Amino acid sequence: MKKKIIIGAVTLLSVAVLAACGKSTNGNTDIITMKGDTITVSEFYEKVKTNASAQQVLLNLTIKEVFEKEYGKKVSDKEVSEAFDKSAKTYGDNFARVLAQAGMTEETYREQIRTNKLVEYAVKKAAEKELTDEAYKTAYDNYTPEVTAQIIKLDSEDKAKEVLEKARAEGADFAQLAKENSTDNDTKEKGGEIKFDSTATNVPDAVKKATFGLEVNGISDVVTVRSAQGATSYYIVKLVAKSEKSSKWQDYKEKLKQAILTEKQNNTSFIQSVVAKELQAANIKVKDAAFQNLFSQYIHTDGSSTSESSSSKSK
Repeated sequence: MKKKIIIGAVTLLSVAVLAACGKSTNGNTDIITMKGDTITVSEFYEKVKTNASAQQVLLNLTIKEVFEKEYGKKVSDKEVSEAFDKSAKTYGDNFARVLAQAGMTEETYREQIRTNKLVEYAVKKAAEKELTDEAYKTAYDNYTPEVTAQIIKLDSEDKAKEVLEKARAEGADFAQLAKENSTDNDTKEKGGEIKFDSTATNVPDAVKKATFGLEVNGISDVVTVRSAQGATSYYIVKLVAKSEKSSKWQDYKEKLKQAILTEKQNNTSFIQSVVAKELQAANIKVKDAAFQNLFSQYIHTDGSSTSESSSSKSK
């Protein structure tokens, strides 16, 4: 999911807060001693409980416990290891440094991955309940069938404008221009050719929109795309062919299903509603006023769960 629920980085301070509070049953237990003075667990807790990082850890821990109990059997250790290994490979030699900067260890990062996957599973199951005929019809209205296009991706706007001028010149060979100029390694050797529909996730939305607005053999203006990491790329698109859209949404049912599920899984509000429902069903009650605002987006902050939670528990 591009906007999946992201469990915040666990800072060393936050870990210490939970460890100190969780391992002791006596708030007066000393955790630091010095000449003429001590610092107790309760004193430490009172000082740090309003710390944003500490509060985030409590939220993460609560979500982890609730979702583990409900969906723990649905996420395997293999899935977690594969996701962990993928991240490690992506960062390479910098992986340890990235973890350290986030205040995490390999163990806490694995825990974060597992919690994320538990939430992802719950969100997917909730999204599947949204697969109504009405939802399919709405997705169909917004669906554009497969097109064949050629793209040229460039890193410089000036270069893109230069290539666009050449592409629009009489007798221009767009495929050759793609081979000579495109920075997209997946398509350049094929003359920029690529096939996609409106559900495709390997083509930027701005490029899809520009392509769908073209007539066959039409060439777009320079399309500017900014990635989530802040990098800017420039695209030139030529529409080669497009498919006739069927009048029956059922002909695209599998495509539409994936579009509906993807939209829900990327919808922050929907994700939050799923988390809220699970926390409410678990009858979460906030006992310390310092944490009421932290949980207010999910449950009532007067120490009681919602009426939905209470009714679900009484059934």
